[in-house]
Amino acid sequence: MMERHRMKILYSPASPYSNKVRMAAHHAGFSVDSVLTETNANPPELIDSNPLGKIPTLVTEDGRAIYDSRAIMHFIDRETKGKLYPKNSEKRTAIEILEALCDGICDCLLAVVYEKRFHPPEKVHQPWIDRQWEKVERGLDYLETNLPKTGSKLNAGHFALAATLRYLDLRFAGEWQKGRPKLKNWPAKFEKHFPDHAKFKA
Repeated sequence: MMERHRMKILYSPASPYSNKVRMAAHHAGFSVDSVLTETNANPPELIDSNPLGKIPTLVTEDGRAIYDSRAIMHFIDRETKGKLYPKNSEKRTAIEILEALCDGICDCLLAVVYEKRFHPPEKVHQPWIDRQWEKVERGLDYLETNLPKTGSKLNAGHFALAATLRYLDLRFAGEWQKGRPKLKNWPAKFEKHFPDHAKFKA
């Protein structure tokens, strides 16, 4: 008989993808432990679960590993009978696109952070950074004019957006708000409907 353990999410507090899935799991009432994980150390628990060595990684009770963040979100949604995505296919597609856009913005932000972090100043390729930031700017401008309705019924898109804006504040404070008043004020609206937000800050 296979030994069973409590489910856990291997995470880093600074990771926007980790924040997204942890907030969503909490909101959906999905019982899971959060295990702080240092990816640079290649811990066996992570490497043995996810050959990519990336977080977040969800490890189920029977030891099965689920990754990346969107696969985890869909797993949580199925396990909680639709707490994160609507049943209506058109509405669901819109939310999945919003989530993909937010994750994509985070991909670009991380590319900028890593370019600066892992290269000495003389090796930093500014055209690459500029290219990534252009994508971020376009994505944020789109969100400014296409913000999701935010009420008591939160969905995966809301958590992806919240995690993205939180990461922007963490790594690019003061660099993105100008000219985007709706986006700047959105976290306060989100927090009214998700008062436990502070538990997931880096």
